Formats: sequence, C-alpha cells, structure tokens
Amino acid sequence: MSAELICVIVLGLMFVIGTWRDLNMGLLGFIAAAGVGGLVLDQAPEEFLAGFPVDLFLTLVGLTYLFGFAQNNGVIDVIVRWCVRIVGGRTGLMPWIFFALTAILIALGALFAVAIIAPLALSFARRHRINQFMTGLLVVHGALAGAFSPISVYGIFINDYLAKNGLTPTPVSLFFAPLVFNLVFAIAVYLVLHRRPGLRAEADDELSPDAAVPAPEGGAASAVRSGASVTAEATVRLERSQIPTLIGLIAMALSVIVFGWDVGVVTITISAVLAAIDPEAGKAAMSKVSWSVVVLITGVLTYIAVLQEAGTVEWVSAGISAIGIPLLAALLLFYMSGLISALASSLAIIGVVIALAVPFLESGDVHVGGFVAALAIAATIVDISPFSTNGAMLLANVHPAIRDRYYRQMIGYAGLMCLIGPGLAWVVAAVPTWLAG
Repeated sequence: MSAELICVIVLGLMFVIGTWRDLNMGLLGFIAAAGVGGLVLDQAPEEFLAGFPVDLFLTLVGLTYLFGFAQNNGVIDVIVRWCVRIVGGRTGLMPWIFFALTAILIALGALFAVAIIAPLALSFARRHRINQFMTGLLVVHGALAGAFSPISVYGIFINDYLAKNGLTPTPVSLFFAPLVFNLVFAIAVYLVLHRRPGLRAEADDELSPDAAVPAPEGGAASAVRSGASVTAEATVRLERSQIPTLIGLIAMALSVIVFGWDVGVVTITISAVLAAIDPEAGKAAMSKVSWSVVVLITGVLTYIAVLQEAGTVEWVSAGISAIGIPLLAALLLFYMSGLISALASSLAIIGVVIALAVPFLESGDVHVGGFVAALAIAATIVDISPFSTNGAMLLANVHPAIRDRYYRQMIGYAGLMCLIGPGLAWVVAAVPTWLAG
C-alpha cells in the first residue's frame, strides 16, 4: 500500500473516530503525524512535528486569553447593555442587535461569541415573546458573518495558510463574502419568522423579569447574569476594574488593524499586562483559553504538514483535477465540506480542503479568492446543527419544555443548509472564475 493511500485512510479514520467517540481531532492529528511520519515516512520527531504552527498557537492563546478577561469581569456585558440602550424600548429590533454584537465580537477575536451572546439573546426573546428560533438563528448567522475578518481566528488561519503555500491571500473577499451571505440569510429568516409567535413553554409565564437562564458548561456565565436584568432603561456604568480591559481591547484592535502588528504577540502582551495589574483575574482568564480549539487546529495542521511531505496532497489533487472540470471538482469539495462540517469541526475540514485544493488552485483554473470565500461559506453555513458548537450553545440555553421541538427545528434548518448552502456558495467561487475567463 502506498504512503499516499495510507495517509488518506488515516485522515478518514481521524474524522470517523473523532465524530463517533467525540474526541478532539487535534489529538488524533498529533498521533497520526507521529504514526505516519515515524513509521511510514521514517521521520524523526523533529521532522514530523516541524509543521506545528507556532505563530498560530500564539494567536489562538492570546485572543482567547484576552477575551477571557473581558468575559469574566463583565466588560462584554457592559458593551451589550450599551447596545441595548441604543434601541430604547423597541424590543423588535433586539434580534438584530444580537446579530451585530455576535458578528463584532467574533470579528475581533472572541471565538466563542455565540456562547457569550446566546444566553442573553434567548432569555430576552422569552421574556418579550420574540420568536426564539429566529433569535437563535440570527445569533449564529451573526457569528458566521463576522467569523472571517482579518483579525479573527478563522481569518488569520486561512490567510496565513494561503501565504505559506505560495498563494495570495484575499482577506477582503474572505471577510465580506461570508458577511453578505449570512446577512442575506438572516434577513430571509427574519422576514419569514419574526411575526410568528415561535416556540412557547408553559413555564415561560412563570418567569419573572429577573429570571436567569442556565448557561452551558464553560459558557458565558456573566452574559447570563446580565441577560437576566437587561432593559432599555438600565443604568450602565463602567467599573474601575473594567477600565484596563476595555482599554486593552481598544489597543488590540488599533494595533492590529491600523499598525499591522502581529495579533498573537499583541494579545499576549496586553493579557500579561492585565494579569500583572490583577493576578487573580489573570488566573481566571487563563481558564477561558480555548485549549480544545488550540489543540484541534495545531494538531490537524501538524498532520497536514506530514501529508504534504508524503506527497498525498498532490496525489489527491491530481485525482480531483482528473475530473476535467475544475468548477465541478470545487462543487463536490464544497458539498463534502458542508456535510462533514455539520458533524465535525469547521476549521478542521477547511484546513484539509484548502490543503487538497492548493495544487489545482495554483494552476489558475479556479479563482483563489472566490474558492476560499466559497469554502468558508460552505463549511460554516451548517453550523446551526445541534452537533456543532454553535448549535449546541443555542440548545443548551433553550427552556427544557421546548428543547425537543427546538432541536427538531434546528435539524430541519441544518438539513436545508446542507442541501442549498454549498451550492449557493459555489456561485461565489464560480463568478470570479467566469469573469476572469
């Protein structure tokens, strides 16, 4: 059996075992890198670990550490309340405030923005008799709309990967294509559902204005706390202990966006300063670092580097190119991405598909910017699935009396996205290619 085929079989087993047994695919990636690199390619440890992305590791740790301060000390709560006051008493506009907040937070690097906003959004929807399913969908679409900004985890991951493989990153199209795509879907959801009463639980009538919503484990407890008491008339004051964190977030955004400094170094430096100011807060924020995501991304990329050394990427890409119609090959990759992503990690499948597509992207038969933007859409548009992190966050914050019905609606919507999402995303990839031709 050839080394290329062994690598593909191991990759498939990673997805199957990771999904079936709910194991972090990054751990499997490190094991696969050692197994295939050491036993099949006869590599030394320093060789099969050479693909470990140190710069991305720093970025992931720095971003999630910095936002751990903001989540723990209530700075995000204050920002949410400021936004709530903007709409006054017009509660019907609040789903769009939640959409925008989630988009902005994830665009700035708050990877688990849905975990932060979902408890607040769903509790607000219950109290004000707003369609809860619609509100949840707008929160998730908001996260997907902002997920690929140049300073987000997703955006940095893809742009860096393209650059390292000799392809020109297209951060503007990568950011705006998913943003527009998800905004259109959010508008469609709002128009269809906003006048419908949505799901109701008998216990809802017993909820007082100060009732709280259970948060998912590891979720945004502070967001739940604030969501229990948010009103348009609420007095919002920034506490003295929150000022350094707010300054740190502003400094991070300015230094990365305006001056182009490395986001990993910047966020770790700011976090270290905040931890020096308040050591106890630093320890608490460290517990918010998304280690599972760090392991997932670094492990998968480490194994992808081994795949490249084995020649597997070129081997698979040659098979894809043999289809003879590059855009048809792209369409098949998009549907594969969507279906797998509904059950597994979006970031993992994006990394694998880009690696497989690099050779035929280099040929120029498919527009790089269009392909990458469409892949980002196809692999994430299904994230309303209850098996995904975002979907699970919504389901965890729904009243138990309606959770089963909410789950069935999520399954139906995720199925619809799997059916039409990758096909519509393909148009994003196809149009630039047609225009260039």
